[in-house]
Amino acid sequence: MTNPTDTPQSPPPPGGTGISGIARRWNRDDLVKKGSLPLRGFGFVFSLLSFIIMASNKHGDWKDFDKYEEYRYVLATAILSTLYTGLQSLRDIHQRYTGTEILSRHKLATLDFIGDQILAYLLISAASSAVPLTNKMREGADNIFTDASASAISLEFLAFLSLALSALASGYKLTNQLYT
Repeated sequence: MTNPTDTPQSPPPPGGTGISGIARRWNRDDLVKKGSLPLRGFGFVFSLLSFIIMASNKHGDWKDFDKYEEYRYVLATAILSTLYTGLQSLRDIHQRYTGTEILSRHKLATLDFIGDQILAYLLISAASSAVPLTNKMREGADNIFTDASASAISLEFLAFLSLALSALASGYKLTNQLYT
């Protein structure tokens, strides 16, 4: 039984105290650092597949992707995303195995955050612009051309999700660089 004159104790701070709080932060930082590479890797795979599918989507007559601005935009964005995520993944792998950094941590965090944001926006923009065209075409004819277009667009949405999550991780890393 407690004494009514005892003062209630305040709860510990949310981040924990002492060594346990520091250990939790290190674990979280390590998870973010290790999670960036797989997210960019998934972004690379999805972008590359979208690029390949859209570039090979030529079936003659009106069924050529290059006759439609929206599909050319999807292809261009998939190419940019493939290059960006591929180079970023290679840089992360190089950094992880050699321990050397190409630029300072702050510059890399800034570059990652800005690059992830721009590419995520381009991916969602390109995919969103091509959806109405594909839906309109599917009303008239559902064929291999519209199926391939829908597949490429879906893969761009998945690449967007990967890069959007990568942008969140990059933002976390950038914030830690600024405030530590």
